[in-house]
Amino acid sequence: MAQDMAQKSANTEITKVAGHTAICDGLGGALGHPRVFLALDRDTHEVICPYCSRKFVQAEHSHAA
Repeated sequence: MAQDMAQKSANTEITKVAGHTAICDGLGGALGHPRVFLALDRDTHEVICPYCSRKFVQAEHSHAA
């Protein structure tokens, strides 16, 4: 179980968003997951989708190049 979680976090896709809300549907079309609206954390300016583990970061607070 711990190994699965470590692998999942290592494979996390990071997506920059302009606002304070991210929308995720798993990018799989019919094979994705239900569309969810995720509020970014006020302190970290990020959120992780509970379905597919995609990470969303507010663009102006992004530290990725």
